[in-house]
Amino acid sequence: MCIDHLRKKRRKPELREKDEDTLLQWLLLLNMARRKMMKMLPFFQSGPIGIRDGSEGCIGANRQLENPSTSVAEPSGDEIWSKDQEKMSERPEGACRPSRASSITSNGSCTSAGDSLEKGKKGIKGMLTSALKKMKKTKPPSVKQVMDLLEEHKLFDAAQHLIVLEKSLSTKNEEGLNTSQQDIESVYEILKHKVFSILKDSILLAKTNPELLQQAVEALKEQEKEDQNYTSENPPDQNLQFRPRKWKDLWMATVKESVETRMKDTSRTPRTENLSTVGQNLLHMGKTMKEDLTVVVKYIKQLYPPEFNVFSTYAELYHNYFASQAKKNAESYLEDKDIYLLLSWVHNIYPKDMRKDQALAEELEKVKLGSLLPSNLSEELEKKYLDSEEATIKSSLSKCLDKEIQRWKEDKEPEKLNGHFQSELLAIFVIQSIYSGQKRAEDISAAVGEELLHRLSKELPAFLRSYKDAFEDFKEKSKKHRYYKPILIANINNCWNFRDYTEKNMPEKDDNKASILSTLSDIENSGFDVLLQQLFVQLKPMYKKFTENKWDSSSEIMNEIIKTTSKHISDFRTLKDPFYHAIVEKIHARLVKEYIVRLLKRKVSLKTPAQQQNLAQNISKNAADLEAFCTSNGSQAKWLNSALPKLAEIIRLQDLGAIKIEVATLATTYPDIRKRHLEAFLYIKANLSRSELKSILGYLADSTASTTPGASLFCSINVS
Repeated sequence: MCIDHLRKKRRKPELREKDEDTLLQWLLLLNMARRKMMKMLPFFQSGPIGIRDGSEGCIGANRQLENPSTSVAEPSGDEIWSKDQEKMSERPEGACRPSRASSITSNGSCTSAGDSLEKGKKGIKGMLTSALKKMKKTKPPSVKQVMDLLEEHKLFDAAQHLIVLEKSLSTKNEEGLNTSQQDIESVYEILKHKVFSILKDSILLAKTNPELLQQAVEALKEQEKEDQNYTSENPPDQNLQFRPRKWKDLWMATVKESVETRMKDTSRTPRTENLSTVGQNLLHMGKTMKEDLTVVVKYIKQLYPPEFNVFSTYAELYHNYFASQAKKNAESYLEDKDIYLLLSWVHNIYPKDMRKDQALAEELEKVKLGSLLPSNLSEELEKKYLDSEEATIKSSLSKCLDKEIQRWKEDKEPEKLNGHFQSELLAIFVIQSIYSGQKRAEDISAAVGEELLHRLSKELPAFLRSYKDAFEDFKEKSKKHRYYKPILIANINNCWNFRDYTEKNMPEKDDNKASILSTLSDIENSGFDVLLQQLFVQLKPMYKKFTENKWDSSSEIMNEIIKTTSKHISDFRTLKDPFYHAIVEKIHARLVKEYIVRLLKRKVSLKTPAQQQNLAQNISKNAADLEAFCTSNGSQAKWLNSALPKLAEIIRLQDLGAIKIEVATLATTYPDIRKRHLEAFLYIKANLSRSELKSILGYLADSTASTTPGASLFCSINVS
């Protein structure tokens, strides 16, 4: 507004008095507003809004207004009016100078009163009105504004505004501020309730409503930051009732409550059939912990600053709750299956399954949670489990043998599998019981598995001794049983499964292994003896014919032996292959031995080389027929094939040196031959002098050194 225009307006008598009063009132208001703005300036500088760009001039103007050198005493209204008139009369006509009061424009720039007069043409009254409106906009937010933000779930903004209100109230000289500390605390309670209700459901909201969760986290961070600022600026003894608010501690408690609530809520995990209550709870806690920590790693951890240690906080809380429940279970009475389940979780599932997710494994490696149970409780449970498992398996084996013995008494032929008689339920059940028990123990831990293996390695030999006794009892008392031989064969076949399991699963140095294999060999050989008994009885008179006829018609005698043996061998094909080959080898060895026995009977003495030559040919022919028969029926005892041909060669030879060489070769091949055997055999060569006989016998030593079972041919032959 121009000065001459003001003067014209003042010349009007009817307006002068009214204008003076109005101007005086507005100038007084302006001065009061200026003082308030200066007091609030530090607050705006430190508050969330800050100083707008371009406002430095305004601040400078205000500082000039506060300068005591330019403002000594507060003037009265008339003095202000008089001074303004004098200043305006000194200005050039139409010029505009800035007044002492400055206003802040909407874009934050500083505008003088003179500019306002030129632009708005509203005079001093318009300038003052505009300044007061700007000043009103810088007032702290109201409680209603904060409540509106809470309704809109703008929790971060609400937290910031509450801090502003809190600070403005703490100055204690805000005139006209209608907000009390009680009002602020009431709103804080609402904010806190909303924030921590959201944080409690972080696991669910991380995927379904991540924006809302982030708002809550930001509000929490803002309060924690304000606590830190307040603590650094104020000594501990000056802490207010409401600050520090310690929302981080409350966050810790909220996370703990959330973890415990989720770990207790077993309804979220589908019920597993045949699983006990203890087992279902363990499954639920393990599943919940793994799934929730995966959510923490992927979605929640990055929302917080590092100092919150979010993952380790969650992980430790889940672990502590899980461990407390595991300890409570361990100290109470548990069924055997629940002991196994708990040990499986402690030693195997918990430390391994949790780490199948790579991201989760990396974080868990940093936390080092430890075991679910203290070592003393774990060891106590392990002993209970091992004692129970050992007793259970031992009882099962005993019951199984009783059932097997009852089956032997039934008037039924054993079933055949692939052409072999079987009574394999016994072997299968026993081995499966032992193997399954050992496997279950190994699933708990390698140490538990090893301990149970050691215990069960003693149970299997004990069981097999009981089995052998039962077999011997049946063999002696049930010879008239309709299916006597098939039952014997079925039980011999059983031994193969036990033997195979033992050789594959027990270490060589284990004494129990040797005991088991020895017992199995006893059962097998005992069965073979019974099966072969009738055959050998039938063959004995046939072999006598060799010496009775002085080897005349020896081919016919050998054919009869082979024919009789062949009938029995066909019955033995119901044995499993390893046992069939074993029994055929026994037959092969028996046929060769019986033939040698006839040669050592001193019943034939031939003086002429021609007679000896003829006998040697018969023996060679019989040996060839015998070898062909045994080999065709599956005998793998090739070591027996050279015995009769070598004896035939000694009979054929007439040169002393050649005879000695052949004797040496025979002794090398069959080291169990002794002088008594050779002397009885050389009785056939009646043309040898006593000195020649002594010279030949000198190649043999009367050694009693034992030989391996496979090379034992002469040691079982008695010489009369």
